[in-house]
Amino acid sequence: MTGRTVGFVGLGNMGGRMTRRLVGAGIEVVGFDPRPDAAEAVGARAAGSPAEVAAAAPVVLMSLPDSHVVEPVVRGPDGLLAAARPGATIVDLSTASPASTTALHAEAAAAGVRYLDAGISGGAAAAEQGSLTIMAGGDADALAELDWVFAPIAAHVHHMGGPGAGHTAKLLNNFLNAVTLAATAEVMVAARLAGLDLPQLLDVLNSSSGASFATRSRFPHIVRGDYLEGGLTGRLMTKDVALYVELVGRLGVPSLNAAGPLASFGLAENLGYGDQISNRVVDAFGDVAGGVRVHDQGKD
Repeated sequence: MTGRTVGFVGLGNMGGRMTRRLVGAGIEVVGFDPRPDAAEAVGARAAGSPAEVAAAAPVVLMSLPDSHVVEPVVRGPDGLLAAARPGATIVDLSTASPASTTALHAEAAAAGVRYLDAGISGGAAAAEQGSLTIMAGGDADALAELDWVFAPIAAHVHHMGGPGAGHTAKLLNNFLNAVTLAATAEVMVAARLAGLDLPQLLDVLNSSSGASFATRSRFPHIVRGDYLEGGLTGRLMTKDVALYVELVGRLGVPSLNAAGPLASFGLAENLGYGDQISNRVVDAFGDVAGGVRVHDQGKD
């Protein structure tokens, strides 16, 4: 055992997997999640509120859906700042608005608490394997002191700059993720209707200029009927793209490529796939194309 304790708020698809990794490394985790028994299921000691987590641990990680959830967890009457120890560190692993994140950095600093925005990438499989990529914003020294926390969960940790830089990098990454996933889904349905052999097409794409994370790491599984359940949902993907549009609007950058993924994942949500993994966007395209599936195992 390391004798160290970490708090964790948000024990869902990603947070739960990261918590298991920390517990497996001998770190005691005090966890909070609104779902009953969520902490126990991943090996954590259950807390009754975020404030109780902060009172028990000098380092608290959060993995939450968006800033609307993060903000009350941090600053609410039972939130982290209400009970955090002076010198404590809060690490926000969520995909959140950089503007909100920057404000929380300042509020935490006023309370004597260090705050890091630390976007993560790699999906459920990387969380399971401890091979996530972390892109962090905030104090570089505070980040360096958390090597022991990140070692069980991440293969790559990058300090991107000051407050908000980590969440900014994450939004840029997730936008590209959304574009390539939606576009590849469309292409694979077209390829199926055209009579192409899909595994062979993926081999071609992956040695050609159309290669992406979607062609390399997602669709080789999807064409076998494995949607890699447990990762980012379609609804959250839409949220991330909307946050990207908000970000680049503030920066004065035209977002001419956001319409595609917004339409694609909006279609998926309207067809009932919003709470399923974002990879199911391919089934939304298939539904509109007459019930096409890119694998041979039926609709589900």
